[in-house]
Amino acid sequence: MKTVMANKNTVERKWLVVDAANMPLGRVATHVAHLLRGKHKPTYTPHVDTGDYVIVINTDKVILTGDKENKKYYYRHSGFPGGLKEVQYKTLMANRSDFVMEKAVKGMLPKNSLGREMFKKLKVYKGAEHPHEAQQPVNYNIKGGVK
Repeated sequence: MKTVMANKNTVERKWLVVDAANMPLGRVATHVAHLLRGKHKPTYTPHVDTGDYVIVINTDKVILTGDKENKKYYYRHSGFPGGLKEVQYKTLMANRSDFVMEKAVKGMLPKNSLGREMFKKLKVYKGAEHPHEAQQPVNYNIKGGVK
């Protein structure tokens, strides 16, 4: 038996739609990162981007467990003294829930050029509509795989 090592030319990609409504943010993000890396495929190769394109919809309906909405903060810094800005996740979820999902998934991908390449295959939308119908995406159920 021979070990299969995938390369850029042999990778077959699918388009998957993940509905994040009424699911915990971390649970959805881990599954999406898993799909982007390609770990669900038998041809997974660590040094090659073997993952699929993932469309996440309904991020405005994703939930944070516990009291994270009030206690968790998103920080950014301008680089100047006193330039630290903080935003409560409650506000961030109300205004930019798509950014929250992107940030959670990006933190679970490799921190190198391969991770940046994987992240480009993620498409996140607040509502239930997305402009990728031409790619004929398949619904992916987090609890049970492809429907």
